[in-house]
Amino acid sequence: MVISVASGKGGTGKTTVATNLAVALGPYVRLLDCDVEEPNAHLFLKPSIESVESLMTFVPAVSEEKCTYCRKCAEICRFKAIAVLGKTVITFPELCHSCYGCQEVCPEGAVYESSRKIGVVEKGRGLGDVEFVHGRLQVGEAMSPPLIKKVRSFEDHDGVTIIDAPPGTSCPVIAAVKGVDFVVMVTEPTPFGLHDLKLGVGAVRLLGLPCGLVINRSDIGNKDVKKYAKDEGIPVLMEIPFDRRIAETYSRGRLIVEESREWKERFIELYERIIRLTGKESHR
Repeated sequence: MVISVASGKGGTGKTTVATNLAVALGPYVRLLDCDVEEPNAHLFLKPSIESVESLMTFVPAVSEEKCTYCRKCAEICRFKAIAVLGKTVITFPELCHSCYGCQEVCPEGAVYESSRKIGVVEKGRGLGDVEFVHGRLQVGEAMSPPLIKKVRSFEDHDGVTIIDAPPGTSCPVIAAVKGVDFVVMVTEPTPFGLHDLKLGVGAVRLLGLPCGLVINRSDIGNKDVKKYAKDEGIPVLMEIPFDRRIAETYSRGRLIVEESREWKERFIELYERIIRLTGKESHR
């Protein structure tokens, strides 16, 4: 069972839901923080990191002795990561999407493989004996999907995996939700929350994935989010009120399921509702 926790915008409480759900379910769970540009699940799970692995990715290098400056490498690259100017070949590693196209089309075999580090993957165990994996993107690096895919390679297909996805609807989000069993969309009942929720639901539906809704700070704002969910047939799985106790717990870097048996049971019920919606077998 692979569940991705996503949102159309940042600040809705996505990490709050992902981490509380993971700890509520206990040691049967693996949490993957795929928000590699600004991971923060570790602030709450406080994992003991057991291993660190660097992720290297392909970038082209060109042998000036073999190159005939035919421009085939530049023509195939949609991202302009390689350019031929007269008798000079220039590469732009930060633009490269590591597709190997330039290497494949070079008739002289002048393009050879080089590499660059785009980030690291850290693994360990955190609060509640939850298995924990997250990625840290290299500062200044723009290409996060390869690192997200590496983090997702640690999904536990014999148990429960919870993915804390990046916010928004761009390429990193698609990399974090594609192929999962269920997507939990976290939103807030405001015009901004509704606008970005619609974008997020649109992306999830394009991928053909089932989804449900968690409304955070549910007792502020307006009722438009609930109306949208009803009109679109999206189940509201949980509502989290605007509660000072929850806010204080969060501000101390703790989880509400640590403080309250009631909230632990509510997050377990959230999981059970997802199980019923997907028809999957519970692994607890």
